[in-house]
Amino acid sequence: MNRKNKKITYTDGYYKNHACDCTFTCKMCGRLVVPGGAGSNHRNHCPNCLNSLHVDDEPGDRASDCGGFMEPIGVWVRKNGEWAIIHRCKQCGKLVSNRIAADDNPMKLMSIAMKPLTFPPFPLEKIEELTNLMGGEGRIE
Repeated sequence: MNRKNKKITYTDGYYKNHACDCTFTCKMCGRLVVPGGAGSNHRNHCPNCLNSLHVDDEPGDRASDCGGFMEPIGVWVRKNGEWAIIHRCKQCGKLVSNRIAADDNPMKLMSIAMKPLTFPPFPLEKIEELTNLMGGEGRIE
């Protein structure tokens, strides 16, 4: 076997203190993902589909035995105004927050951010009634 093709092994916690400069193919959308353009030394999701793999128990430890797909289910804004993606493992259900990367697909990010507004937990026809029940005044138009 060619030595270059052998799987490289790292000590436990290697990625906690070292940049992840590996190129990989996204297992969800099939696109090639390169480390450049992320704006960070730690790429943890595909910039196209925003999916990831459940490989860490703690950031950078590569200790998870799960290996499930981490789907982007939401976004939130940190105190400093930076956006982060909320990923949920399809296999075990673990929730993880990951900062967005500079080259992330802006349309996919906005689509995830708008999802709660497009699928509210109540019928839109009930907004006026709900507003009045909460002490709101007048008609909403």
